[in-house]
Amino acid sequence: MEDFKVTGTFIWYYCICKREVWLLAHGMEADQQDENMQMGNAIHETSYKRDSKEVEFAGSKFDVISKENGKLIVGEIKKSSKYLESAKMQLLFYLMELEESGIYAEGELLFPEEKKKETVILTEDTRKQLKQVIEDIKRIAVMPLPMMANRIKYCKNCAYSEFCWS
Repeated sequence: MEDFKVTGTFIWYYCICKREVWLLAHGMEADQQDENMQMGNAIHETSYKRDSKEVEFAGSKFDVISKENGKLIVGEIKKSSKYLESAKMQLLFYLMELEESGIYAEGELLFPEEKKKETVILTEDTRKQLKQVIEDIKRIAVMPLPMMANRIKYCKNCAYSEFCWS
C-alpha cells in the first residue's frame, strides 16, 4: 500500500459505497461481464466521436477533452444521471489534478442516453471536500478487512455484488 494512489475511480466508488473502495484498493475488480458495466462501456465507445477520447494524465483517464471558447473542457461520460453526485466528485477530482499541475479546465458531465450535460467547476469548497474524501479513501485502503456489507439502493445493479452477497 506504500505506492497507493487515489484515482477518479476511487472517488466515484467512495461516493457510492465505501466497501467498493476497499475491494478495489485490494486488487478486486468489478465483474467486467456485468450487464451495466458492458452497457456503460458501449455508451462510452459510441458517444462524442469528434472529441479526443480517453486522454491519460497523472494516472487518470479523462473520457473526453475538448476546447470551447479558449477553455479546456474535460468531459466525463456516464450511462445515466442516477449517480450524479459521484460523477460530479470524480470530475472535480480530475479538475483538481489538472489544476495542481498548472492546467486550468472546466468540466462537463455528459449523459448521452438522456441527452443531458452539466457543467462542473472546481471551487474552494469542493477542493476542501475532495481533500477530505482523499484522506478517507487512504484510511479505508489500509484497513486490514473491508467494512461489513451494508445493503443500499445501489446494490441491485452493482458489479461487485458477488463480493458482498454470495
